Amino acid sequence: MRTPNNERLTSDIAEGRKAQGKPAPERRCILSGEHDARDALIRLAISPDGDVLPDPLAKAPGRGAWIGVSRAELTAAMGEGKKGGALRGALARAFKGAQLNVPENLPELVEAALTRVLLDRLGLEMRAGNLILGSDRIAEHARGGVVELLLHAADAGEDGTSKLDQAWRVGREVEGSGERGLRLPLDRSALSVALGRDNVVHMALANPKAASRVASALQRLMHFRGADSPTNEAGAQPEQRAVTTN
Repeated sequence: MRTPNNERLTSDIAEGRKAQGKPAPERRCILSGEHDARDALIRLAISPDGDVLPDPLAKAPGRGAWIGVSRAELTAAMGEGKKGGALRGALARAFKGAQLNVPENLPELVEAALTRVLLDRLGLEMRAGNLILGSDRIAEHARGGVVELLLHAADAGEDGTSKLDQAWRVGREVEGSGERGLRLPLDRSALSVALGRDNVVHMALANPKAASRVASALQRLMHFRGADSPTNEAGAQPEQRAVTTN
């Protein structure tokens, strides 16, 4: 699976389903008015107490509203005071007649929910045997050209990260391209707790579908955080191919 350098990381859910002859369900963002794949947006639902809360897995019963904006845009849309700005108006139209309470920390709740989805996805892939851990094992798979997605903790050291990046480029026959694995917005402590392993610093996935699932959860989190892609260790947009579902 080869794609040009400098493409942003994306789930490509719609494209994957089109390739399989399945239409990708879309939803409309209540704030921007733009349509996107359902799995790329964030669903908001109402709790029994009338609180508007994130429902990132879209499993809560009842009517939902969808947003595809960044955290900064959501914060701006909340406005100030009781009127609640553009968000409250959009929610009132989406949840007609419902008594709504928009938590002041809704942006924080959304980011925490998306982070949990990513961590849970990594845990599921590990239990399914799809997650490769340990620098030596990752390097072996990377040099063999079978690594689809290479991930580094936010606080991973430059030396170990660079070695694995190099092994990945060798395996993919793209030496000199500058391609690197992706630096997650999570440190080793958070990853270790989530996966139940000690000192999780680097991870890799060889299974294309598993890589696509992780990439989808990661892309949605990074988009909400205001970045189209995770950053490489230099803090710039990574030279990273897209991960697609075949």
